[in-house]
Amino acid sequence: MTISSFFKLVEIQTTVASVLPYMLGTIFALYKYQNFNPKEGILLFLSMLFFDMTTTAVNNYIDYTKAIKKEGFGYEKHNAIGRDKLKINTVKYTIIIMLLIAIALGIALFLETDITVFIIGIISFSIGILYSFGPIPISRTPFGEIFSGMTQGFLLTFLVVYIHVYDKGIVNFGMSDEIFKLSVNIKLFIAVFIISMPVVTGISNIMLANNICDMDDDLVNKRYTLPIYIGKEKALQVFKFTYYIGFISIFVGIALKLLPLISLLSLIAIKPINDNIKAFFRWQSKKDTFVLSVKNFVVFNSIYVITLIIGYTIK
Repeated sequence: MTISSFFKLVEIQTTVASVLPYMLGTIFALYKYQNFNPKEGILLFLSMLFFDMTTTAVNNYIDYTKAIKKEGFGYEKHNAIGRDKLKINTVKYTIIIMLLIAIALGIALFLETDITVFIIGIISFSIGILYSFGPIPISRTPFGEIFSGMTQGFLLTFLVVYIHVYDKGIVNFGMSDEIFKLSVNIKLFIAVFIISMPVVTGISNIMLANNICDMDDDLVNKRYTLPIYIGKEKALQVFKFTYYIGFISIFVGIALKLLPLISLLSLIAIKPINDNIKAFFRWQSKKDTFVLSVKNFVVFNSIYVITLIIGYTIK
């Protein structure tokens, strides 16, 4: 397998959907708690990166092996297995190796931190695998957008923040008299939920845009996604208004003093995002307009993260 084939198999460009939440969590931990643990940060970043590539490769593997319809938009081009005539066993071994690396790095991170990281890691890994694998993969159900957004957007951001403040008693587990006890700093939990909404909604909309573009093929391939259930028109409306949830969350974050006032500059992303929404409404194409959802995610959240960096620098 060549490097270009590998990058296509793991769709290396999609790792931005993990990198931006990682950056958001890191900067928020610095801004709010003035704390940064470099060793734990590197371990999490590498584990996250390898697991992201693993889940994408699994998704491409499942799509290739389970496809019923094998023609249409770029079938021979958009999946590396078919495009580069990759051997199935090679793909399997590549997936296993990446997964083992991600797990090893995750265990190393757990040993450096605490049981909370282990539990969150198990949940994240389980959702990531079940997203593309199993009797009924999550990606083939109406819940793909919710799981992808909440896992990659919120849970990852929370984990990134947590590894930098794990020694501050944010989450505590205990066992006494055969009773399991859990205490959580609900204030931090809600804070991360609010500040992560721009990445949550952006990631969910990438998934939604993908499913809207694939509606006809998904019906043939028995992928019953959200747009299949609610119809294209309603799916487009959900696509549109989901972005506004992200913008509203920034106002809420500033009002609650979770975000610096300068984060209002993120609102300059409204214009290009609205232009892209209008273009997507006119034509839903995997080849031509799906990329607009990715651009919206990158533009909005890059500006958002930059405002946090500026806010931290000023503070």
